[in-house]
Amino acid sequence: MSYVLALTGGIATGKSTADQFFKANKIPVIDDDQIAHDLMEPGQASWQAIKDYFGSEYLNDDQKINRKKLGQLVFKDSRALTKLNELTHPLIFLQTKKLLNQYQAQPIVILDVPLYFESGMDKKDIADGVLVITLPEKMQLQRLKERNHLTDEEARIRMQSQLPMVKKEQLADFVIENTGTIKELENKLAQLLVKIREEG
Repeated sequence: MSYVLALTGGIATGKSTADQFFKANKIPVIDDDQIAHDLMEPGQASWQAIKDYFGSEYLNDDQKINRKKLGQLVFKDSRALTKLNELTHPLIFLQTKKLLNQYQAQPIVILDVPLYFESGMDKKDIADGVLVITLPEKMQLQRLKERNHLTDEEARIRMQSQLPMVKKEQLADFVIENTGTIKELENKLAQLLVKIREEG
């Protein structure tokens, strides 16, 4: 059986960089953002659920979901965000379980779930440990603004749509602060892998 490490954190804290490190070390990464994206393709389960509930006005001419328009709605309307999560999270979880079953022979599997706690996945007994990659709020805000070309207010709204970082840190088994270089983050991740393998 694999050791499943759930990887989470805040928006723009460095989860993708961590994913690249794990992949480079031949450790499989299940990316729930990618699963969510795939399920929103025309004809897929989340696409159908979103179209049925929110309406065709949230589709582009090519029938793909207008993610920007939908994002503007749900980040301003908490009820709409809750509904979107109710529609999509169970579908994402089912697909995640399928992929985990395929990797059972691997010693360690990374499960990258940005909304691990928010989606209730922490209650599903799916991971053996939880790693939170964290940043001080000011630094997180700056990185998010630069990465997504957002205003101060837009970035804050997105950050506030997630569980506060302090709370995530309290719920985690492992916490890594990503305030340095990529190399420093990789060194911390390498040390964590050693610890997991020794304890396993």
